[in-house]
Amino acid sequence: MAAAAQALSGSGLLLAAAALALLAVAIGTDSWYETDARRHRERCRGFGHKRSDPPGSMSAPSSHLPLRARPPRALLPGRPPAPAPAAAAAAALDSHCGRRFNSTVSGLWRRCHRAGYEPDSEELIRKGVIQRCTAVKYHYTSSSLPRNLPINITNTIRQDEWHALHLRRMTAGFIGMAVSIILFGWIIGVLGCCKQQELMQYVAGLLFLMGGTCCIISLCTCVAGINFELSRYPRYVYGLPEDISHGYGWSMFCAWGGLGLTLLAGFLCTLAPSLNTSRASVQKPRQENGAV
Repeated sequence: MAAAAQALSGSGLLLAAAALALLAVAIGTDSWYETDARRHRERCRGFGHKRSDPPGSMSAPSSHLPLRARPPRALLPGRPPAPAPAAAAAAALDSHCGRRFNSTVSGLWRRCHRAGYEPDSEELIRKGVIQRCTAVKYHYTSSSLPRNLPINITNTIRQDEWHALHLRRMTAGFIGMAVSIILFGWIIGVLGCCKQQELMQYVAGLLFLMGGTCCIISLCTCVAGINFELSRYPRYVYGLPEDISHGYGWSMFCAWGGLGLTLLAGFLCTLAPSLNTSRASVQKPRQENGAV
């Protein structure tokens, strides 16, 4: 039983170390959310629309997601309207092609152009005209608000900016807390294994479970923040063209993998001391009638 308890504790500590490595990789990389705008650019190039934004610009009101579109242009007075389906399709394509969309990857700290996806942007990056990566802002700034909008829409966007900023802060804060708690629990677990202290191993397991809880909060907040960004009002400013593929990247999956390993490590480390306790209760002599 003692050997089994030691094996469980050792396995839990190894899983916790692997979880720390995965979380460190996720925090230090930028592939949490990825977009691919190559098909959209080919479609707009075939449409023959000239973009108003300079090449390589991400031009996004939000500091987290780079996918935004310009409001559709109003029809000129006196011009006969086109048939409804054709007019709607042309207006939608024209509104999305009016602003440049770039293939990007976003992380907790930076938002970057994807290497090799856009030759014109790569040329500007080599010349130093634009930067490959821009920092994700964790403070509020009015410069991120779009201009020339009605005051009621501007107020709505300002409130949404505060809400999105709060979600980003929660994501970064809780995943930092998770890594700190898991690291502290791993140190206590190693000391408990070296000194044969069951209580320290049990505390390490509880800390792993606590760190996993913080990691769950962080990842769920990150997913909620991305969904909030894509569904913000007004839709013609924050909408996403249908021909742009987007989704979570490998950094996000590393974070979810670290979460799973952390919870499993916590389960093993809290289970190990119970095996020694059961063995001790079986070997303890029974006292009868007050005689030892």
